[in-house]
Amino acid sequence: MAEQPMIVVRGEATREVPPELAIFSVTVSARDKDRQTALTRLTERAAELRSHLDDFPDAIERRETSGVQVHPELKRGGERISAYTGSVTTTVTVTDFAVLGELLLRLADRDQTSLSGPWWQLRPGSRAGAEVRRAAIADALGRAREYAEAVGAQVDRLVEIADENAGGGGQPMMRMAAFGGAPEADLALEVDPQVQTVHASVLVRVTITEPTALK
Repeated sequence: MAEQPMIVVRGEATREVPPELAIFSVTVSARDKDRQTALTRLTERAAELRSHLDDFPDAIERRETSGVQVHPELKRGGERISAYTGSVTTTVTVTDFAVLGELLLRLADRDQTSLSGPWWQLRPGSRAGAEVRRAAIADALGRAREYAEAVGAQVDRLVEIADENAGGGGQPMMRMAAFGGAPEADLALEVDPQVQTVHASVLVRVTITEPTALK
């Protein structure tokens, strides 16, 4: 019995969707010639940071300590210690973008505090990813039918679907450095969420009926 003809086609789909998460990192630092003083200041600033984050319980989905550093600064050309420096970095995930600007400004106004981000993302397993993958499969099957019809055949059976690549990413849209001084009363920071591009590409193998155009 002759092997049934097969078609292998690629299907693709791309969608632009709003982000679901905004992620930024905030670092508090302290420095002093006395090690204990530096550690005390670092502990106080880390506690103040936690207190400010506590003011946004509905907006913040997750906060994680992503780095702690404490080290001596050595004088050039020797082993003598000139000062002690420490820092604590917290990664914050925000879901309510309406208050994101206010949160960033409040944190940036703190002494010895630096911010980086936000990075816009979709949630892992986002519905947007599932929808674009279905669209890629539909695109592949549509192409398979077109190829089959071109030779007087029809798609008979789906053999395999292979996911080539799918996903979306976020890029930083803003970076904020540490600054001091009280902000002006009417100072407001507006952030524009970055649209996420979600792409899926699949390979589909199907068998087709015996082509009539080739007989």
